[in-house]
Amino acid sequence: MRSFEELLAEARVSHGHLCAGQVLGVRMAMLGCRELGIEDPADDQRLVVFVEMDRCAADAIQTVTGCRLGRRSLKHIDYGKMAATFVDTASGEAVRVAALAGLRERAVSLRPEASGKDAQMALYASLPDGDLFVVRRVRVSLPAEDLPGPPTSRVICERCGEEVSDRREVRVDGAVLCRWCAHDGYYQVVDLPGPSA
Repeated sequence: MRSFEELLAEARVSHGHLCAGQVLGVRMAMLGCRELGIEDPADDQRLVVFVEMDRCAADAIQTVTGCRLGRRSLKHIDYGKMAATFVDTASGEAVRVAALAGLRERAVSLRPEASGKDAQMALYASLPDGDLFVVRRVRVSLPAEDLPGPPTSRVICERCGEEVSDRREVRVDGAVLCRWCAHDGYYQVVDLPGPSA
């Protein structure tokens, strides 16, 4: 695996700035890969990562691992936690790496001179993994429709007519629907298509 400094520099370019979340994300990804014995995750197609936040650390994890939403190897589960689970699809092994609760306060108590963002980043870069993270072996069930690769199925929603891939459809009263039509999604339609002129 490339050095922390190289990976952090790449994460900074990819994300657009350097912050404590980038430092933690790079460290988290390196630790998760080490725990699974994956030396070069960006070139190894067997890794799937679940990130539990939509913050800076997620971009750093993506940069280090090479996992991407569009490749179906990066999954976002929004728990609002500074945590990620790394799954080796070849062995079935998985490890969850989570930042310790109260990390900012704990870091300052370990090094009182660490105040401000630069000091915080330097501290996160230098502390041992055990002072930053808790690591747990976990089991993750990855059905075929969640693995990288082409779609395993495609159906048409009977209400909106849009295509739904990878068994994300819902059956309601015998009708095949997309999740939005079945449950009202995150958006509301404000303009309806009219007849062509």
